[in-house]
Amino acid sequence: MANIQSQIKRNRQNEKRRVRNRTFRGAARTAVNIARTAFSEGNPETKAAVLKAISMLDKAAEQGVIHKNNASRRKGRLMKKLATFVPDEHFGEEKKKGSKKSK
Repeated sequence: MANIQSQIKRNRQNEKRRVRNRTFRGAARTAVNIARTAFSEGNPETKAAVLKAISMLDKAAEQGVIHKNNASRRKGRLMKKLATFVPDEHFGEEKKKGSKKSK
């Protein structure tokens, strides 16, 4: 524990900022993970998930939680994936049991 008053105050400020930044960083990370999951599942609502992730990354960069170039790089990767994405037309349907693949 610091003895100097200014360092004690600095520690208090750092803790408040850490907690505040954590919400933005966590929300951005969660939104990106949801978008990635939507890609892998072939979810037709992937575009909405990507747009939400981009919005969260922009908010985090605006707050200074992540660097703007970091946010831009992550947004670019998501958009690149979205450009090549083809939604699965059978998303959400149960696979029939006992059906065999035709050769």
